[in-house]
Amino acid sequence: MTDKPIKAHVQPHVSNEAPKTKRAKTLSSNAWFLILAATAVIGFFGGMNSNRIMSVIGPVFGQKIYAGNVDLSSVEATYRALKANYDGSLSDKALIEGANKGLVAAAGDAYTLYMNSSEANAFSNDLTGNIGGGIGAEIGIRNNQVYIIRVLKGNPAEKAGLMAGDIITAVNDQSATGWTVEKAVSKIRGDVGTTVKVTVLRGADVKNFTITRDTITNPSVDSSVVGGIGILTISRFDSETASLARAAAQDFKTQGVKGVILDLRGDGGGYVDAAQDVAGLWLDNKVIVTEKTNGAVVSQLKSGSNPILAGLPTVVLVDGATASASEIVSGALQDYKVAKLVGEKTFGKGSVQKLIGLPNGAELKVTIARWYTPNGKNITKEGITPDVTATITQQNINDGVDPQMIAAKKALGL
Repeated sequence: MTDKPIKAHVQPHVSNEAPKTKRAKTLSSNAWFLILAATAVIGFFGGMNSNRIMSVIGPVFGQKIYAGNVDLSSVEATYRALKANYDGSLSDKALIEGANKGLVAAAGDAYTLYMNSSEANAFSNDLTGNIGGGIGAEIGIRNNQVYIIRVLKGNPAEKAGLMAGDIITAVNDQSATGWTVEKAVSKIRGDVGTTVKVTVLRGADVKNFTITRDTITNPSVDSSVVGGIGILTISRFDSETASLARAAAQDFKTQGVKGVILDLRGDGGGYVDAAQDVAGLWLDNKVIVTEKTNGAVVSQLKSGSNPILAGLPTVVLVDGATASASEIVSGALQDYKVAKLVGEKTFGKGSVQKLIGLPNGAELKVTIARWYTPNGKNITKEGITPDVTATITQQNINDGVDPQMIAAKKALGL
């Protein structure tokens, strides 16, 4: 994967300690997506490390409970010895949480995780894109400077007048020289209702903005029509994605687009049923994914029967951070030959997880199955190879050039 900028929404995680309704959901997930910080989002030019990709969550029917017991006498002996001899204060709550984390980690599966209540809440917030205490902007590093990649529609940054391309030179009069994205995020985010002063360089002009932080709304779908081509960008698959994507697709039809580019670069996942519905914009009652446990088929998901974009030339943009639900959609459209894939090989996450509610608001994310494309391929560690390879370099990003999008438009053949 080429060197690409880190991008982050400047908004914090606000912990909600109220008890959560217990729930069980399945996930086809890659790794944990900055659960603790709940700030990083990879979008238009984004690349993503394997430990920073969001999970894919889908419906589950019922919850299995193991009726057996395990001998925890050795754990109790360790606890007593620790409490009796440790020179310092110990929190029983922290020790119990550590024991739970260690128990789950011992499974040896990177996608099976124990989340305490705070982490589970952050996970949920990150998936919905609704997180409190930010200004609503994506930031990155270009030429060793912190800059605005995108301002989110209807959020404080846009309302204040910040623009994509602005270079952040200071936050609250503290110089941003040499800052990482994470440090910039930590300085800009804060409690809802408080203000932050952001100084930017726009061309040759220095501008100051005092922005009131708010709960950030970040829709998962963005769309536009450029030169007769409908561009549908999906940053994650959440509960709103299906309706937003279908509305955008209907708008494409109304405007009479000649072709469609589905941009899934940096999309690390979301709800499986959202992926099912998005694939249904092109596919008519087709199997899009098959789940197997111990080699036996446990479920097959089909697209709907209203493929309003069927027949339109389509290209799907993918990269090394396209994962899970994004790979389900990409794999299905490629297998049925209704779209060409352009970009870089995808992440390669082909397992399914379930979310299970635990006491005190904690949650268990546990691997329960493997998923397969319509042609029967499990993509774990292999990813999906695009039909047309196109890369993007740091210099391209610095120059504001997107050769992958250029290649996608060319591949449409319009």
